[in-house]
Amino acid sequence: MKKRVIYSAIQPSGMMTLGNYIGAVSNWRDIQADGANDCIFALADLHTITVRQDPEKLRRNSVSFLALLLAAGIDPKRSVLYVQSHVHEHAELCWLLNCYTYVGEMNRMTQFKDKSAKHSDNINMGLMDYPVLMAADILLYKSDQVPVGVDQMQHIEIARDIAERFNNIYGETFVVPEGRLTKTGAKIMSLQDPTSKMSKSDPNPNGVISVLDSADDIARKIKRSVTDSGSEIVFDPENKPGVSNLLTILASAEGKTVEEEVKAFEGKMYGHLKVACAEAVVEMLRPFREKYDAYMGDEAGLLAVAADGREKAQAIAAKTLADVKRKIGLLV
Repeated sequence: MKKRVIYSAIQPSGMMTLGNYIGAVSNWRDIQADGANDCIFALADLHTITVRQDPEKLRRNSVSFLALLLAAGIDPKRSVLYVQSHVHEHAELCWLLNCYTYVGEMNRMTQFKDKSAKHSDNINMGLMDYPVLMAADILLYKSDQVPVGVDQMQHIEIARDIAERFNNIYGETFVVPEGRLTKTGAKIMSLQDPTSKMSKSDPNPNGVISVLDSADDIARKIKRSVTDSGSEIVFDPENKPGVSNLLTILASAEGKTVEEEVKAFEGKMYGHLKVACAEAVVEMLRPFREKYDAYMGDEAGLLAVAADGREKAQAIAAKTLADVKRKIGLLV
């Protein structure tokens, strides 16, 4: 049987947050372990530059994120792991797909509106075109499923629309992808504003946990996290977002369901939940941090992984791009 192609990417900017790790990267590891999947994972550095970056810091972050992904269990012998900018087919297909995407569709994209508000001094075309580049990322590899957070599902829908539009004009070319959400930990919220997603751009540093934070910093941030009125520990994201967020983090760290955690904390106080959550996160990240430090001690090895991933990714991407070019009448 043909394996499912699973594609996902992460931006090598700033830090890898606990939300990134639980909601995305640890999910990648589990998907990789399923023998029914062919996995392709990328560092989306072309997406990163829609916001101004310090060049040297971006280079360092890219190396660091390769180490982070390897430490999290992404195995380059079982999955394709590469850097987006190393495969020029991404940018080429993005331009071609732009010609099959409507301005009105881009104007409606929620993330463009949000990022434009945050970066009003740099509302560039790359920011608006982000979803088309993301569509190119996905469609190049004939991806069946794309693991994403709930905030990215709109981008999956536009990728589907573009693929179907192209297929309707030129015949079967692209696989129409599906978004794949994780049930637990799909969206980790800020510890200081549990109505907002945990983000590396959080203005309050106490609201976000980096996977490279020390054990003391993790414990401090969780113990200072915002909870809710009342004292009952229940999962109710609308009325008790703070407690619900801690339950989600704890369940993800311990590999349990939220329902199991709620039952375990019957009759206990918020303080008990915070202590347990802090301990669970520290223990979950301890072996991860040790592996990360080891990988960072071998930068040449990390660059070799990226070079090998580029070859594997480009072998697939080049075939798709050539097919698209032929179908629209370009000389190939």
